[in-house]
Amino acid sequence: MNPEKRLAPKAIRGPKAPSSLPGAVPEAPESGGKGKKSGSSSGTPIRKVLIANRGEIALRVIRACRELGISTVAVYSSADESSLHVKMADEAVCIGPAPSKQSYLNIASVLSAADITGADAIHPGYGFLSENAEFAKLCGECEITFIGPTPPNIEAMGEKTRARQIAKDAGVPLLPGTMESLPSLEVALSEAKKIGYPVILKAAAGGGGRGIHVVYSASQLESSFERLRSEAMAAFGDPSMYLEKFCEHPRHVEIQVLCDAFGNRIFLGERDCTIQRRHQKLIEESPSSVLDEALRKKMGEAALKLCEKVNYVNAGTVEFLVDENKNFYFMEMNTRIQVEHPVTEMVTGVDLVKEQIRIASGQKMILKQSDIKIQSHAIECRINAEDPERFTPSPGRITALHVPGGFGVRVDSFVYDQYKVVPFYDSMLAKLIVHAPTRNDAIAKMRQALDEFVIEGIKTNIPFHKKIFSSKKFRDSDYDTHFLEEFLPKYE
Repeated sequence: MNPEKRLAPKAIRGPKAPSSLPGAVPEAPESGGKGKKSGSSSGTPIRKVLIANRGEIALRVIRACRELGISTVAVYSSADESSLHVKMADEAVCIGPAPSKQSYLNIASVLSAADITGADAIHPGYGFLSENAEFAKLCGECEITFIGPTPPNIEAMGEKTRARQIAKDAGVPLLPGTMESLPSLEVALSEAKKIGYPVILKAAAGGGGRGIHVVYSASQLESSFERLRSEAMAAFGDPSMYLEKFCEHPRHVEIQVLCDAFGNRIFLGERDCTIQRRHQKLIEESPSSVLDEALRKKMGEAALKLCEKVNYVNAGTVEFLVDENKNFYFMEMNTRIQVEHPVTEMVTGVDLVKEQIRIASGQKMILKQSDIKIQSHAIECRINAEDPERFTPSPGRITALHVPGGFGVRVDSFVYDQYKVVPFYDSMLAKLIVHAPTRNDAIAKMRQALDEFVIEGIKTNIPFHKKIFSSKKFRDSDYDTHFLEEFLPKYE
């Protein structure tokens, strides 16, 4: 489709437009959009999906929709006009300039684009509006199916202290900590003394590894409390903080769940996301080498108890810490598809995005827990446009690109030769996923794939990944969340 023929965003027409939408543009003419519906489980087939996202996840959803015979609409900022998701969708709508707040986070423009294209459903991907309960609620008011959990689900699990209380009520293990937001420094000091240092101070509205700070003493808490509150306010629009006991040498293990509106709930094994830099995941794998079948079942059942407690619907991920004694503790729940979902797909054979769409359209899940078998091993690397030594963004034009291939190799990406990487969004360019019979086989396959992966014109973290996969500690699975601090101290 020629860019000149692309639609411009217009306001939602008539009574479907909530008056509270910020930044609405002039009313659109009647466009013939039909078949829209409310809620996450209306029981009506979805015919056209707008993807309220960009990059590789937008392409991932487009491909799933095409296989299901569903039309797609891409939205894009002016900076993303040449992005692959714009070219591959059936229709595309420019929703604003480069800054996210004026485009991908602009609820009025996203809903307007859905209206003028007649989209009857929206898939939010991850990030941006994916865990915005108000956006999900407005989709319902506009008779557009939100492909994700219900607004009450998002609200319940999005506020971390509330989520901790729900987990406690569901009988899910928790680390010692506060169950309410800290009203003052004095209360924080008192609670930290009860818990015992070190403690971890978390933003109640945080997520994605942000808003997390380890505190080792009362003096450190005193000097940083107000600053961290201000940072939380700037990042999340909410200064609320809470405390947890800091688990010294944990593994970060998460459980993938799928739930429908009929009370059917299953878990699809786990993903080990322990390799992180400053709480940001870099490598994910499934299954985890620290779990046996009994512990996997116990953690999966705990995740489903949490889902039952809030009557959860659609895909979600329950995140846990696992200590050196194989005790596990609830961290948070992500009410969306995860970046690392492909490793679960590879070891279970389940297309999670298709399942999301089917559940949102009101279908009853055919899958049962007994159908889920963990087969072989999968590993994912996040390939980012960044300096591998300084970890600073590296935007620019890709002058040469060679993507690895072969049996058991999958690359989810949105870039191509001569694509210009823009500086406005997350630096991830691709996800490199490998699948093999054993963990050792998967590591060998990943090392080969990384050697084949060529991106020129900009810097990437591919050399950084190569160092990790060359590490004996990594190959022996002898590590915790501090691995990168110890393995590559010069970078920290």
